[in-house]
Amino acid sequence: MGAGAVGAILALELAHHNVASIVVERAVTGPYHPGLDFLAGRSMELLRRLGLTALIREHGVSPDLPTGLEWSQGLDDPPILVSPGESATAPLDDGSLPVERHQRVSGAKLASKLRDAVRRHPLIDLREGWTFTGLRIEPDGAVAELVEGGTGDRHFVSARHVAGCDGAHSTVRRCLEVPMEQLAAPVRHCSVYFRSEDLTRRFARRGLSTVIVGGVALVARGDHDTWVGHLGLAPDEPITTDPVAMLRVMLGVRLDPTEVLGVTQWDDSLAVAATYQRGPAYLVGEAAHRFHPVTDSADISIGDAIDLGWKLAAVINGWGGPGLLASYELERRPRALIDREMLGRALETRRRFSRLAKAGATRELLAEVLQQEPDLLGTTGFQIGDRLASSVIWTDDRPQWPRPDQVPPTISPGGRAPAVWFGDGSHLFDRLGRELTLVDLTDDGAGRHLAAAAQERGIPMAHLVAADPAVCARWDHCLVLVRPDLHVAWRANAVPDDWDPILDLVTGRKTT
Repeated sequence: MGAGAVGAILALELAHHNVASIVVERAVTGPYHPGLDFLAGRSMELLRRLGLTALIREHGVSPDLPTGLEWSQGLDDPPILVSPGESATAPLDDGSLPVERHQRVSGAKLASKLRDAVRRHPLIDLREGWTFTGLRIEPDGAVAELVEGGTGDRHFVSARHVAGCDGAHSTVRRCLEVPMEQLAAPVRHCSVYFRSEDLTRRFARRGLSTVIVGGVALVARGDHDTWVGHLGLAPDEPITTDPVAMLRVMLGVRLDPTEVLGVTQWDDSLAVAATYQRGPAYLVGEAAHRFHPVTDSADISIGDAIDLGWKLAAVINGWGGPGLLASYELERRPRALIDREMLGRALETRRRFSRLAKAGATRELLAEVLQQEPDLLGTTGFQIGDRLASSVIWTDDRPQWPRPDQVPPTISPGGRAPAVWFGDGSHLFDRLGRELTLVDLTDDGAGRHLAAAAQERGIPMAHLVAADPAVCARWDHCLVLVRPDLHVAWRANAVPDDWDPILDLVTGRKTT
């Protein structure tokens, strides 16, 4: 996801919590290639809380388009292994599944529409065409140096907090002197964007979006017969003047794209920032982790923006303590490290497949090698757990991580609250409050006194009575405190003897 889109989502998240912000954005040029971002259902349900899902789906491609993956030795050869991809017919009334389906959308188009929403919002001051050039950290905040577009005038803006959503070449990160830590030495790649009716006819109509052919990954872009071929390059291999010819050679067959849309060079450095915070300044999205274009998934960047957004709002509005902002890195950086490891494993699987195929390995051996890998080899990101281990999540003495032979609880501290439809057709998530929500499944509404006590302390906490049969069937605790990002901050089956320590911890006023 582009830096502008992440910045817009963060700005809208802050405004959602009634926090004014200034957004600085350089002049935006058109995209060099028709890139699409993948938004998993988890991201879409978070964006649903900001009222953005209809806008995204309006400008995205159909979620019914194929997401399957095929491995083969050649375009004209039968497949060695096929993974069907995400099911379009998966039921959405199971609490473990997102309330929203996945979506592919043009990153440039999404950024443009989000920019329109930011322009219209009364709490957001969007400075378009301006350039952020420097940052100075001070004891009580930060001073940002900005250059006004058109005039070239230099401005200095004092701010309590600064969020750097300025992409892989982040100026904020450079000013903070935060290094990027790479997983391994990067490998060079070339990507060719083109249209091909032949590839669509061969693969997309069979439910496939990605085809691994030897050392080339062919990925459908979702509309108008558009594809991209990702080619791995040797360290000393030059980019030829005709990358399409190079693509044909590597595929080993005649390929006649009707139109070449663009060519880019990149490396799979897979880097994560050494820290996400220096004083009042934070790194968000691709400024904090560089995974694109290894993956098209925008989920981790959206997760960053939502996490930091509600926590900044809580601190600015006076009910969040310093431990809340400190938990941003504790919760988000491990997520990036996990994704980096899985992306690195997927890339190595592709390289191993290419090496073995070139060495003449049999189809049976190649299939056996691929079957040893997890079903995480596509380009749509990884859905490995969504449970947080955090300094602002209340836990008790009972184990939170069950053994593999145990059934995990549906409500766990740090886990995502189950998504459940009520009997009247409405959804529980749509009834949650803007800030914290105490979901109450007790017979006597026992949670109302807890919510009232929180409000007396200035902590905005909605009280949601949800003793609906559908909820009771899937929630195994009757008092559950849900954060704005839909994670469980605390749960119990009885009113606690002392509520204040719990409130102190989940709001970051006192951490463990």
